[in-house]
Amino acid sequence: MKLLQELIEIRGASGDESAIKSFIVDYVIQHQHSWAVQPEMFHGPGFQDTLILVFGKPTTAIFAHTDTIGFTVGYDNQLYKIGGPRTSDSYALVGSDSIGEIETELMVIEDSHGGQSLRCVFPRMIDRGTNLTFKPNFRETDEYIQSPYLDNRLGVWNALKVAETLENGAIVFSTYEEHGGNSVGFTGRFLWEKYGVTQALISDITWVTEGVFHGGGVAISMRDSGIPRRSYLNKIIQLAKESGVRFQLEVESAGGSDGTMLQKTDLPFDWLFIGAPEDFVHSPDEKVFKYDIMCMVELYRYLMQRL
Repeated sequence: MKLLQELIEIRGASGDESAIKSFIVDYVIQHQHSWAVQPEMFHGPGFQDTLILVFGKPTTAIFAHTDTIGFTVGYDNQLYKIGGPRTSDSYALVGSDSIGEIETELMVIEDSHGGQSLRCVFPRMIDRGTNLTFKPNFRETDEYIQSPYLDNRLGVWNALKVAETLENGAIVFSTYEEHGGNSVGFTGRFLWEKYGVTQALISDITWVTEGVFHGGGVAISMRDSGIPRRSYLNKIIQLAKESGVRFQLEVESAGGSDGTMLQKTDLPFDWLFIGAPEDFVHSPDEKVFKYDIMCMVELYRYLMQRL
């Protein structure tokens, strides 16, 4: 899990993904010699901070978003949410501005009308517009991993593990997912126009709920706020049954992902969200069981050989 820990330590709130993209590019360059196929990489001008890897003759793409939730510093050290982070007094936050590194704490202020504002505790004014993210705190036992930003550094990690054996396929490391962006629009169009790719798997992390449990295997989402096409869903569920990998079916009415945004484009993409479930979502203590992580990697490898 050393790679996962390294991914988590890199700051990358929505809109500020350049550092994590550079890390992934360097990782691919250093390790692709041992992979089954060396991918072609697409990034740079025209791709913003996204990265696309293309292996062989792709028919299916994995989308894994690289951004995280966090906070933006406003006036007088007031904080504004990036995405939907949980808030609680004394959450440790880190960042950097023109003066130097910052390590601070979140302060939740309740007013007399039941409203709430957020500030950070720091001995000076932090530069306006500075991003702050949860301080890395990686914990590992024999059964589980607990850390901020398993959503979605674990999805990125999964995609990189699948890349090791991938012969035909594409991987998109996307941006802006946590704050409503849509880099999947132009990256999806690139893959559709250049390679004819119209199938996608969304490598992201879902929630532990009353119907999805730790230790139950990877979750296949039948729907959330978006609804995947039923024939594609049925095809993948049948393949999952044939794989022998343990999985559980998720049905939710809310929530979204790169798949939801892909559905809102005019591209003829089929998509499905497949990910390990986590507890303590969008907090510094996100928790995922290792068994479910291994099921996620195994199922992705199986599916990408057959889709």
